[in-house]
Amino acid sequence: MAEEVLVSISLIIAVAAVLTVLARIIRQPPIIAYLFAGIIVGPVALNLISPNGSSSELISVFAHIGVAFLLFIVGLSLDFRVLKEIGKVSTTVGLAEIILTSAIGFIIAIGLGFSNISALYLGAIFAFSSTVVVVKILSDKREIDTLHGRIALGILIVEDFVAALALMIVPLIQSKSSFYLMFGKFLGALVLIAVIFLISSFALKRILDYLARNQEALFLFGIAWALVLASIFSSLGFSLEIGALIAGMSLASSKYTLELGGKMKPLRDFFVVLFFVFFGSQLTPEINIPLIKNAIIFSLFVFLGKPIIIMGLLRTFGYKKRTNFLAGSSLAQISEFSLILALLGFNLGHLSQEVMNLAILISLITIGLSSYSIYYSRWIFSKISRALFIFEGKKHRNLIDKVKTFDVVLFGYHRIGYKILKELKKLGLSFVVIDYNPKVILALSKEGINCIYGDAEDKGFLSEIGLEKAKLIISTIPEDPVNKSILEYLNRTNADSVFIATVEYAKGALDLYKEGADYVIVPHHLGGEYASKMIAKFKTNKKEYDKIRKKHMSELKKGKEKSNYN
Repeated sequence: MAEEVLVSISLIIAVAAVLTVLARIIRQPPIIAYLFAGIIVGPVALNLISPNGSSSELISVFAHIGVAFLLFIVGLSLDFRVLKEIGKVSTTVGLAEIILTSAIGFIIAIGLGFSNISALYLGAIFAFSSTVVVVKILSDKREIDTLHGRIALGILIVEDFVAALALMIVPLIQSKSSFYLMFGKFLGALVLIAVIFLISSFALKRILDYLARNQEALFLFGIAWALVLASIFSSLGFSLEIGALIAGMSLASSKYTLELGGKMKPLRDFFVVLFFVFFGSQLTPEINIPLIKNAIIFSLFVFLGKPIIIMGLLRTFGYKKRTNFLAGSSLAQISEFSLILALLGFNLGHLSQEVMNLAILISLITIGLSSYSIYYSRWIFSKISRALFIFEGKKHRNLIDKVKTFDVVLFGYHRIGYKILKELKKLGLSFVVIDYNPKVILALSKEGINCIYGDAEDKGFLSEIGLEKAKLIISTIPEDPVNKSILEYLNRTNADSVFIATVEYAKGALDLYKEGADYVIVPHHLGGEYASKMIAKFKTNKKEYDKIRKKHMSELKKGKEKSNYN
C-alpha cells in the first residue's frame, strides 16, 4: 500500500509540474494547473484519486494540511491594524460588494432551482476574489502600488476577514441544532479566540524571542502552532481551517511574522498543490448539459456582474472610470477561500456532488478568464472606455474655476510628488497638481493648492488643460502607459516643455529616453547614489547617522500623512 501511495503521489506531482509549465506559457496562474491536474488524476481520467482508492484518504489528509498552512500564512498577513490602514473606500466597497454579490448570487441560484442552503453557499462562494491570483498578476504587471492596485488589494483584505468569519460560522449550521446551541458554540469560539490572542500578546512574545535564536526551533514552532490550533478547533466542531487562520492572525502583530511566513512557504506550497489537486479530483464524470449551462451562467455573473458592482460602488466615491474598471476587472474570479468553503460544505453534507462539480467548473472558468482580463485590462479599457461613461466619477470642477496656463504641471501627488511640490513652492513658479484620486484632490484643495482631477492617459483631458503650454511637466506616476501617453501628446503638439518622468526599472527609463523624455527618475538608482554619498561623508560616525536618522524619520512621517489619502 505504501508503494502504491508513493507512486500515486509521484504521478500527481509530475502531472501538476508539467501543467504548471504549460500554464506559465499561456499566462495562467498555477492554481489553474493544479485544478486541471486534479481532474486528470481523478475519476474523470486516470482515476489515481478515487473516493474508494487506497491513496485517496492519505492525499485528503495532505490536502487538509495544505489548507491549514495556506490559511496560517494568510492569517499572518491579517493584522487587525491593517483594517485601519486600508481606508474607508476599500472597507466600505469591500463590505458592500460582499453583501450585494452574495444577495444577487443567491437570487440567481434560487431562480435556477437550487435549494436555499445551496443558494446561500453559492452566493458566498461568488463574493470572494482570489488574493493569490490578483496579487501575483498585479505584481507581474508592477501595478500593486497603483491607485487601482491599492484599492483592489484593500477590498481583498476585507474579503479575507469576512471569509474567516464565514469559515467559523459554517460548521455551526446543522439542521438538527437549535439556534441557542449554535449561538452558544459561537460565543464559546469567540471566548477561545480571545484567550488565544491574550496568550499571544503576553506569553508568546517572550517565547518567540527565545525561539528566534534558533531558526529550526522557530520553524517547528510555527508548524506546531498552526496544526495544534487547527486540531483544537476541529475537535470542538469547527473547521480546522478557521483554527489555522486564527493561529496565523494571533501572530500577525509579531516582529517575527515575515520570518515565520518565509520559512513555511516552501512547505505550504507543496501541500497546497495537493489541496488544489484533491479539489480538482472531486469532479466526477457525471457532467451534463444543465450543469455546464449553470456553470456558464454563474461564471458570467462573477466575471461580468461582480466587476460592474465594484465599479458602481467606486463611482460613488468619485473615482474615474479607468480606475473603477481596472480595480473591478481585477476581482472577476472566485477565491481559494471559495474553494475551501465549497469543500467544507460538501464534507459537512450541506452541498451535493452537483454543487461541488459546479464550484470546480466556475473556478476554472473565472480564474482562467480573469487572468487574461487582468493582463490585458488596459487594452480592453481602451476599446470599451466610451461605453463605461456611466461609471465616471463626478468631476470636481469647483476646485479651479477656469483652466489657465501654469509654469509647472505635476502629475501624481503621492509617492515623491509631495516632496517635489515643497520645492516648487520655494521657486515661486506657478504650478498645478493633477491626480485621479478624488481624495487627494479634495485634500489639496483644502490646503489652497491648485489642483485638477484628471487622468493623464486621457488625451482629451491633456488637450483640455493645454498641457503643451507648460514650461515644466513632471510625472511621479511610475506607470509606462501614463508616461508614454504624456510624451506622445507632447511630441504630437510639438511642445517645447521639459518632461521629467518616473519609472521603477532601468529598461523603462531607457525606453522613455529614446522617445524624447528630458529626464527619467529611477528611485532606487537615486537612492543608491544618495546613500553612497552619505556613507562617503559620514563614514563610521554614529552621531552623524543618528542626526540624519531623526530627520529622515520626521520626513517619512510627514510624507505618509501627506500622501496617504486612500
